[in-house]
Amino acid sequence: MLDLHRLTLLREVWLHGGITAAARALSYSHSAISQQLAQLERETGTQLLERVGRTARLTPVGIELVRNTEAILAAVERAEADLATAHERAQGVVTLAAFASISRVALPRVLVRLREEYPGLDVRIRLSTPEEAAAQLVSHQVDAVLTDTFPGTADRLGSGVRSWLLARDPIRCYLPEGVDAADLEQLRAVPWVMEPPTAASTQWALRVCRELGIEPRIAHESSDVLFHLRMVEAGLAAAFLPDIVVREAGASLRPSDLLPADQHRSILFVARAGAHRHPALEALRHAVEREL
Repeated sequence: MLDLHRLTLLREVWLHGGITAAARALSYSHSAISQQLAQLERETGTQLLERVGRTARLTPVGIELVRNTEAILAAVERAEADLATAHERAQGVVTLAAFASISRVALPRVLVRLREEYPGLDVRIRLSTPEEAAAQLVSHQVDAVLTDTFPGTADRLGSGVRSWLLARDPIRCYLPEGVDAADLEQLRAVPWVMEPPTAASTQWALRVCRELGIEPRIAHESSDVLFHLRMVEAGLAAAFLPDIVVREAGASLRPSDLLPADQHRSILFVARAGAHRHPALEALRHAVEREL
């Protein structure tokens, strides 16, 4: 019988593009994963990995085995969710990956509520960027993800997941004092603060600016949106800020009229499709939704 742990390691190598990257993500040694996969090849009687330069990639047989492994893992999670419904109350350990601003605003209240309503439920928070969280969910490092998406940006979630829209958070443009939102030359000259280029928020912001005829001068990069707000407060940069962040900081900033009023980010709760009906995840999702 094939060993599920070794099958899962093979899947991780496929997800991360090589043994070294998989070992780093799982906090394993390269040799430990190599030994386990060598044993899996002996068990299957076929070559699952092939050397390509300094790395290894899956053979067609290995890729097919990974596809079957994903189906097995989803079936196991469905079975666990079905068994969990036999308990009267949500319980057990659940790990949630979430982005910074929503973690600061809502999650402490969520944990207090769940401690009171479900004392047998142990929720653990892992602060992650949306991009990191999506990878952690797929690789079973976390059980659920609280993330955001922006209009017109690529879907980071991939297949095999179930998502729920919990809230829409309006986004507004904030400019340093003296910068006129109707003056394109000023908007092109003013320094902007944004998240790193790979972030969906930055991809959205660049598209919006370019549609307005602005190529923004990005002078500062940070994943900490609260830093963006402080830069605006100091008159050092322009920024796009979600309402949740502005409310959290208690800031008295006045937004410009550069953006249409309907611009927003969507806040989503995401779980793997096989586990989404688990009572613990449902309790966590409902608690987050009530606090937004």
